[in-house]
Amino acid sequence: MEKFKLNTYMLVFGILIFTAILSWIVPPGQFDRVEKGSKTLTVAGSYTRVERSGQGLTDVLLAPIKGFQACSDIIIFILVIGAVFTIIERTGTVNVIIQNISYFFSQNQHLKHFFIPVCMFAFSLCGALFGMEEETIIFVPIFIPLALSLGYDTIVGMTVPFLGAFAGFCSAFVNPFTVGIAQTIAELDIYSGMGYRIIVWLIATSVVTFYVSRYGAKVLKTPSASFTYHMDLEKRAQLKIVNDIEVGKPKIRGRHKAVIMLFIAGITAVIFGVTFYKWYIDEIAALFLFLGILCAMFGKMGVTETTDAIIDGMKNMISVCLLITLARSIIIVATDGNILDTFLHWMALAIGHLPKYLAAQAMFIFQTILNFFIASGSGQAVLTMPIMAPLADLVGISRQTAVLAYQFGEGWGNPIIPTAPVTVAVLAIAGISWTKWLKWFWKLEVILIIMSMILLIPPFFIGW
Repeated sequence: MEKFKLNTYMLVFGILIFTAILSWIVPPGQFDRVEKGSKTLTVAGSYTRVERSGQGLTDVLLAPIKGFQACSDIIIFILVIGAVFTIIERTGTVNVIIQNISYFFSQNQHLKHFFIPVCMFAFSLCGALFGMEEETIIFVPIFIPLALSLGYDTIVGMTVPFLGAFAGFCSAFVNPFTVGIAQTIAELDIYSGMGYRIIVWLIATSVVTFYVSRYGAKVLKTPSASFTYHMDLEKRAQLKIVNDIEVGKPKIRGRHKAVIMLFIAGITAVIFGVTFYKWYIDEIAALFLFLGILCAMFGKMGVTETTDAIIDGMKNMISVCLLITLARSIIIVATDGNILDTFLHWMALAIGHLPKYLAAQAMFIFQTILNFFIASGSGQAVLTMPIMAPLADLVGISRQTAVLAYQFGEGWGNPIIPTAPVTVAVLAIAGISWTKWLKWFWKLEVILIIMSMILLIPPFFIGW
């Protein structure tokens, strides 16, 4: 994983250098832009050739500095979010909720058919609200033995937290790391268009949950139909020893209840502030910072423990911030070199002949291909939304739709591509080879691609 991260940074920096070289080759040009309310709109048909402004070594070295300055509000937002959710995690609230759900089904096996949908929707909600993704890694070792004890297999135990959170992450209606950043760059009111996004989340989560539930029911009926049948025989033998140990019900203490209520109040306040007071990314970051402090206080965390959580949470986001900075630097070099609008012009010509309600599908395909190389939601948003937002203006679709196309393209490939660190880690923990996982997952991947293309059509007709 560390090697992959290094390769990702070098890949993005290589794209930066390549973009600078292209500034000496690609015909320079610009579109006219007009201010309309809070948006800067690109005027269709206004593309004209301009004087070349080739980018040299100094420009390349200055680009990351300018990129950091241009994304300072987003970077601060990400650092705050990382700190706050680390505080919430260290209060033990998330763990105790998941453990209680697990305990309930282990003690009420006649309700085990509800195990998959209830748990997957719980994880999906976490992905949709605060971008749970990497955190699922810690739940995989918990859910695999639980699934085995209920008669399921390793794949079910792995996919409940893993695909559950991914379903919410990819179809999120709040997720600050994707929706929040993408809408900010697209100059949309942050968390706007939530009505249709909630519908999308319900549909996407239901599709993924149904697929896993159908497979789980098949394993319950015919254990030998499991993709991990032989591997699970040994695990079940070990599980009998573990089950001899009496495990008590995880207790939800007063501090956990307080953190839950504070988090619900915080999300409600964000929705209220965004809807009625047009809060932007700075106000939301300030609210989350206040929420983190309150959660630390009511979660009975000491001063040292709280500051350590803040530092560790921000430290965990540094890699994301670096990728965002590098991605933004590419846009800066392309803009200063007067070739960004040329790329935009070419893409508009390629997509422009399509029916407007199909233009979003082309964006989705582009984002999906790019995701293989840059498996980072926030990094891809910073890199592509400066292009996709004005492209949406040119081809006649809404910027909300462009953001949704980015969400789908950036997200649905992550559980299957071998360049996604979380996927690699989860498969390693579960002991499942990538080829076996591909054999199990590919049908769902096809379903998700078709579903995404269908869900990108209604926004055009409803004026979303």
